[in-house]
Amino acid sequence: MNKWMGPALAAPVTLWLLLAFAAPVIAVVLLSLHAVPDPFGPLIQPPSLAQFALVLGDGFYLGVILETVLLGAGVTVLSALLGYPLAFWLTRMPGKWRALAFGVILIPLLTNVVVRSLGIMLLLSPDGLINVILDFLGLPQARTMLFTHGAVAIGLAQVFMPFLVLALYDTMQSTSPRVHEAAESLGASPVVRFLTVDLPLSLPGLRAGVIMVFLMSTTAYVSATLLGGSKVWTIGMLVLKEAISNLNAPMASALALTMTVLGLAFAGLCTLALNRMMPWTSGKPSEPIALPHWLICVAEVVGPTLARLLLAASLGLLLLPLALVCIQSFNDVPLATAAGFKGFTLKWYEAVLFNGNYTAAFMVSVKLAVVATVIAVSLALPAAFALARYPFRGRSGLLAFWLLPLSLPHIAVGVGMLKLLQVYYMIPPFLGMGAIHVVVMLPFVITLLTASVLQLDRAQEEAASSLGAGPVRQFLLVVLPGLAPGFFAAGIVGFLMSFGEVTVTSFLTTARTTTLPVRIYSEATFALEPTAHAISAILIVLTIVTLGIVGRRIRLDRLYAC
Repeated sequence: MNKWMGPALAAPVTLWLLLAFAAPVIAVVLLSLHAVPDPFGPLIQPPSLAQFALVLGDGFYLGVILETVLLGAGVTVLSALLGYPLAFWLTRMPGKWRALAFGVILIPLLTNVVVRSLGIMLLLSPDGLINVILDFLGLPQARTMLFTHGAVAIGLAQVFMPFLVLALYDTMQSTSPRVHEAAESLGASPVVRFLTVDLPLSLPGLRAGVIMVFLMSTTAYVSATLLGGSKVWTIGMLVLKEAISNLNAPMASALALTMTVLGLAFAGLCTLALNRMMPWTSGKPSEPIALPHWLICVAEVVGPTLARLLLAASLGLLLLPLALVCIQSFNDVPLATAAGFKGFTLKWYEAVLFNGNYTAAFMVSVKLAVVATVIAVSLALPAAFALARYPFRGRSGLLAFWLLPLSLPHIAVGVGMLKLLQVYYMIPPFLGMGAIHVVVMLPFVITLLTASVLQLDRAQEEAASSLGAGPVRQFLLVVLPGLAPGFFAAGIVGFLMSFGEVTVTSFLTTARTTTLPVRIYSEATFALEPTAHAISAILIVLTIVTLGIVGRRIRLDRLYAC
């Protein structure tokens, strides 16, 4: 019986991912092999490499690919520089304050990417906060920061840096305190200990975080569109334009697959390079690290100050844009992108709460998030039991498949699902969006519920069994109450992720199923009233309140595994 229990419990989520994730990816592959674009043509056609020849033979496309790769590399380096001090700060934070400190990471992470991009615009605009500070200090202003590659890199780092921080924290917090005590007993200063102990031992987390940031940043288009204007082009922006504006799904698919291959190639090279720096992970002896004396002297003088500056910069990058959005929601200016406080007003909140302009989009977002969260939790629960209690052959490979949506570009999935909905037009677009939202949140929900299942006290179940309770009564009266904090945390995280999703949803929305984040994004690309900031401020406050409620049920630092 137990032999088949694991595969049986794993079957529902696997089937869902095959239909809602693998099928769109296969559709993208088939579309990329079309000879010519035909929006109403069959999905399966005689294979041709014409689209790839176009991509690789056109100087414009090659230039955008190079621009995207360089931008992704810059975002990855910036995220690593700012993320290391933040992750190190979290690991050194006293236990009673660590959960609160994690809110600094989780609040921006669960806040809509459009909201965060609007905050970066207020930070970097000609009349934004940075130029106000420069003017106050009597320094020359930098009025051309916005709509540049630097602005896009800062915006993408603000969006994706939390993922790298969580990956680093995962490895840093598992380092035994005895290792640090041994380094200190040998006379190592804090700087030397970081360079010779903490940094090498954190390389596995750095590897995971760097790969994740590069893959996500090279396929992002929301922040690039808002912060780059028409001066910065990325592959994600081209994919959206070809698929939606030009109705050229084959070219969009070829571009998405080209970037996917380049991203996976980067992941492979990064893994090989960092694995050579971590021979102990494969059982090989490692050489002792001998730092030059001059480097130690420079690091001990500059290191502490530099670490504090980078920590302040990372905290400012995560939190300042959100604070600026909240302040701007009370600003009496005609456009949302107009920086500089002109006067206090509540009319933007009146427009949001009483005029009803955004009510329909808000209700679509809520309904979609509720449906997707319920389905995701229902699928993830048996999968969590399969992972935690019923080992079976192939479990590691299956887990890798479940987590695959984290590493493959969501734009590719969006293009594929768009084509499948066109082919199977009887499927309502709302269901297609819900299926994709479930795919996006499943890796996180599975991780959270698996951790909760592992923490269950098996003795309580055995006691219930000894008192005559059958499997169903045990599950209802013992297991479910024990999983309540995990259910709550997974549901809240899933709801917030679905509510704020833009990347895939933009491909699938219709006039009747436009979500609130997609509407804000579409308006922000033209002229946006500060009502967007009022909505965003409300969402930020709701996120903070929600995480505060979650924190009363489960410590926020327990969510780092997601």
